[in-house]
Amino acid sequence: MNRQLADSLNEKLKNSSAVEILEFAAQEFRGKIRFASSMGVEDQVITHMIASEKVPIEIFTLDTGRMFYETYELIEKSEARYNIQVKIYFPDASEIEEMVNARGINLFYKSIENRKMCCGIRKIKPLQRALKEMEAWVTGLRREQSPTRNNMQVVEWDEANQLIKINPLLEWNEQQTWDFINEHKIPYNTLHDKGFPSIGCQPCTRAIQPGEDIRSGRWWWENPETKECGLHLKKNK
Repeated sequence: MNRQLADSLNEKLKNSSAVEILEFAAQEFRGKIRFASSMGVEDQVITHMIASEKVPIEIFTLDTGRMFYETYELIEKSEARYNIQVKIYFPDASEIEEMVNARGINLFYKSIENRKMCCGIRKIKPLQRALKEMEAWVTGLRREQSPTRNNMQVVEWDEANQLIKINPLLEWNEQQTWDFINEHKIPYNTLHDKGFPSIGCQPCTRAIQPGEDIRSGRWWWENPETKECGLHLKKNK
């Protein structure tokens, strides 16, 4: 697995639809591919495609321990709607205890270093467990979501996790995403109706004002260039 494979797959999937990308990926990485859902609208679109088209890709999510109630509610609604089980990965309790007792319950507001430590323990390590022994993973990333995602491709070599990452909705825009949600009556997080376009952990997510960037409600006290939890950042070559 390497960057050459990612380039080759990008060429094969040129002009393919999101469903075609998912079906191809499932065939290419039989049993060695998973979809990481954060329960956002993009992820709900992909969940609908996987479930409706019976694409053999397992769906999982990360429970950081500080999620919104509405997110937990959506997990249950999605499982009921599609007759699926969303596998849930949790952070290590002892690591959480040590971090909180050393740096405080809301340490992430104090420094970027603290915030990245919290994301590392609550998100990155559970993700690594979820992707262990996998060869590829699927995400709901879209290019227009953030400046940090401008250079992404539909198929990428994920250096940090040493596997292929597939972004079938990368070129979708927000309107296209919501049109699909409404057309298929897909369940979504009710916080989206209250000004939350991007939803993560409760302490690190706020509603946005009209005209603000869709990611401005995530880690709003930081500069846009640092607004990633680390799940999707590329290592320097």
